[in-house]
Amino acid sequence: MRILIVDDEVSLAEGLRRGLVAEGFAVDVAHDGVDGLWLARENRYDAIVLDLMMPGMSGWKVCAALREEGDWTPILMLTARDGDWDQVESFEGGADDYVTKPFSFSVLVARIRALVRRGAPERPAVLRAGDLSLDPATRRVARGETEVALTSREFAVLEYLLRHAGQVRSKRQVIGNVWDDDFEGDPNIVEVYVGHLRGKIDRPFGRATIETVRGAGYRLAVNGG
Repeated sequence: MRILIVDDEVSLAEGLRRGLVAEGFAVDVAHDGVDGLWLARENRYDAIVLDLMMPGMSGWKVCAALREEGDWTPILMLTARDGDWDQVESFEGGADDYVTKPFSFSVLVARIRALVRRGAPERPAVLRAGDLSLDPATRRVARGETEVALTSREFAVLEYLLRHAGQVRSKRQVIGNVWDDDFEGDPNIVEVYVGHLRGKIDRPFGRATIETVRGAGYRLAVNGG
């Protein structure tokens, strides 16, 4: 079984590597998100152990990039961040398990073995709202039988709103999921992208899928408008 560890704590990553090798795993290690993503793209792994906060690229972004590319290798997030929101974001972003530091090595090994036994899940179901559909694996968006071309950022905004269809999502929530929590630009950038989406998935079809909730944010209609 081949495992990839991506963690910027060099001593911790090395300790994990030695321990997992002793347990019979083949282990590769990267110390930042960019290198970790490269290794994950270049090699086939049975599971990936991924830290959240790393230089170059966060664990969330590494996970999201792999899922967007259709790579469903089981991912275990190993991090000192223990907030509920961190865990929710990880699972919604495609992670399969979440372990906080400090941790029991024996329990970690058991959870890795459990992930490996389950294997890579099938690609996620197509997201739908009425006749509006979005396939996260193929990156295809359609209104009925008509395919709609979106930019990567437009796609990400629409996917986030679809995953929370019927719920109001604030600009800050959209930014935190589509850009990142450290985004320092104008939050009205969300308004710009919602406008782009309306021009592509709504107006040409006489629909009104994305509703502006004054003072609160945006809500995507579950019936697709």
